[in-house]
Parts: sequence; C-alpha cells; structure tokens
Amino acid sequence: MTDAELQMFPKYKFGQSFTTIKCECTQYLPWLEKRLKNAGGQLHTEKITGFEQLTSSYDIIVNCSGLGSRDLAGDQSLYPVRGQILRVHAPWLKHFIRDGNGHTYIFPGIHSVTLGGTRQKDNWEMSVNEADSSGIFERCCELEPSLKKSQVCSELVGLRPTRNSLRLERETFVHENRQVPIIHNYGHGGGGISIHWGTALEATQLVKESINWRNPTSKL
Repeated sequence: MTDAELQMFPKYKFGQSFTTIKCECTQYLPWLEKRLKNAGGQLHTEKITGFEQLTSSYDIIVNCSGLGSRDLAGDQSLYPVRGQILRVHAPWLKHFIRDGNGHTYIFPGIHSVTLGGTRQKDNWEMSVNEADSSGIFERCCELEPSLKKSQVCSELVGLRPTRNSLRLERETFVHENRQVPIIHNYGHGGGGISIHWGTALEATQLVKESINWRNPTSKL
C-alpha cells in the first residue's frame, strides 16, 4: 500500500492491496445443488450414526461429514474452531479490509457487509455471544469508522471442522464380510470454500480408482 493509503490505518506500518473475489455461499450452494440434480444426482436427508448403515446399499462411500467424523470415523484429532460474524447494512463500502492476523475483517457482499470475527478452538457453543459481537463491531469500526452508522442485520455462529491436516484418503470398511471403500474428505477448517474444489477433484479421483477396483454392480 502507498503511504497515502496507509494513512487510513494509523496503527499499521505495512499493508498490501490486491484484487480478489468473494464467494457468496447463500447463492453458490443452491447453484451446486441445482447442478447436481441436473446431472442426475439425488439428495436424501438421513441421520447416519455409523457407516454400517450404508454398506448394504452402496458400494462406495464418500465421507464429507466435517465434525461428524469425530464419531463416524472415530477421529478425535478433529476439533471445532468457533466463528462468529455480524452482517451489517453498509452499502457505501466497496473494498475488503483484513488486518494482519485475520481476526478482524470487513467483507462487502451483494446484500450486506460481513464483519468478523472469532477463532475459538474447542468451543462448541452455537449461540451468539454478545461480548463477541461487541468486540467484533468495535475492532471493525477502528479499521473503518464509517461502520458506526451501519445497521446490524444478523449475527451468525459456525463451527469450523479443523485438524492439523485435512484428511483426504481412502480406507476399506469391513462389515458383515462386505468390503466397502470409504473416501474421507474432511478437516478443511476455515478454508473449506477456498480449497473445496481441489479436494473434491482429488476425492473424485479416489472414487474412480475404487470403481476400477471393485467394478461395482450396485449404487454409488
């Protein structure tokens, strides 16, 4: 950033400016679902407490259950990192702002501006914490004072499924003398949207290899 640009952030001595994109998940995920259905895919909602529920009906399982893999896959290295954000009405903001450690950020979107955030390891609390909301708003206002006149639209909480490294591999699940390949693809942490397409392609390659190995006659 130039000296003139840095004058907007008196507490900082160095900064970078670049052009990027922001994925609006509220629109992106329905688009993915529509794409799946158009390709002949089907969606079923069911609570799964064990892989054995699936082995009688499916030849290959792809496990993208996030934090659910603590129980499903017995992976206790997986832990939540709690994130809380605010969405505010501030249509005059057009540029992203993010501080050095990424704990404070301002991301304008199509309908609102996202203010964040928190990174609380091993915190399973899904309700909104008012102290967190106040802290987020105050920190963001320090970076962009005009936010003081913005209106809060919503407060949201989510748990990022995190482990030291994401798990992307195949294992063989044995149940009642039946061997079923399971492709694990979870543990993306807070970077899921950034890297999901690449890990999905890797998982797809493992599925193809499993098909060649099994030559299945049942459903996927």
